Amino acid sequence: MFGATHDHLAVKEAIVSVYRVTEVIGTSSTSWEDAAAEAIRTAAGTIRDLRVGEVVKQDIHLDEGGAITYRTKLQLSFKYEQ
Repeated sequence: MFGATHDHLAVKEAIVSVYRVTEVIGTSSTSWEDAAAEAIRTAAGTIRDLRVGEVVKQDIHLDEGGAITYRTKLQLSFKYEQ
């Protein structure tokens, strides 16, 4: 009985992955959500296997005329290809 359990465990393979994390900043004149969505849409155009986006900072830029730009900084992670 021990041998069968031991053999079963020996057959299991280890699953390992490596991910890279990069920061991007999206901007929008309407909202932080739109800024984040734009950053993800743009990054997804060149990054394959994008997995997670985490908002790390939000701020507002005011220009001299008083116009507001919402800015959202995200950390995006994607899986390295083997």
